[in-house]
Amino acid sequence: MRLNNLGIVHTKIQRPDPEAAERLAQHSVATIHEAMGRVGLMRPYLRPIYEDAHMAGAAVTVLLQPGDNWMMHVAAEQVQEGDVVVAGCTTETEDGFFGELLATSMRAHGCRGLVIDGGVRDVADLKKMGFPVFSRAIHAKGTVKATLGSVNIPVVVANALVNPGDFIVADIDGVVVVPRELVGAVADAADNRVANEEAKRTRFRAGELGLDMYKMRDPLAAKGLVYED
Repeated sequence: MRLNNLGIVHTKIQRPDPEAAERLAQHSVATIHEAMGRVGLMRPYLRPIYEDAHMAGAAVTVLLQPGDNWMMHVAAEQVQEGDVVVAGCTTETEDGFFGELLATSMRAHGCRGLVIDGGVRDVADLKKMGFPVFSRAIHAKGTVKATLGSVNIPVVVANALVNPGDFIVADIDGVVVVPRELVGAVADAADNRVANEEAKRTRFRAGELGLDMYKMRDPLAAKGLVYED
């Protein structure tokens, strides 16, 4: 009888519908988060290692052990074109699990980037490669290869649950997780939100105030807001 989910690699995962995923990938993290009802964000301590880093793709998930990047090499074998690797750890850690060599390996198999609740290094090389990483820390501390974790199991990364095949979008504003089965519906909602915002943008450009567009004056007056010369 298994007492935990360590030492498991699931080699077959379901990924989102490619057409829906491509549509969703065009939207920003903020738009997707709002379109889903203000859910799905990872904690904001995950930051891009360079300012214009961004990515979108289906999640290949990794559960790491502190100070050990063995499972990152195992995950590289499971990556398909268009995937992103999403790595959590059994405990909080800032060790440098990932660098330029692993990025080179993963990119050769189609990986679009990495989200990791841990540390990375070789940042200058990763930036030169244009390999986007969103991480908890930048840390040169090395790791060993000695302890089993798992690949393609549910993981918690920066307080967000990520299942294999969920869709990940990351940009300067953060990282958002979209459940695989909702990708099409969220893409529709995001499209609608963008169209609605464009209509509002046109009105703002014409000089209309949010106070009037959103009918805020009466509620503000009811709360006691007064204007004085």
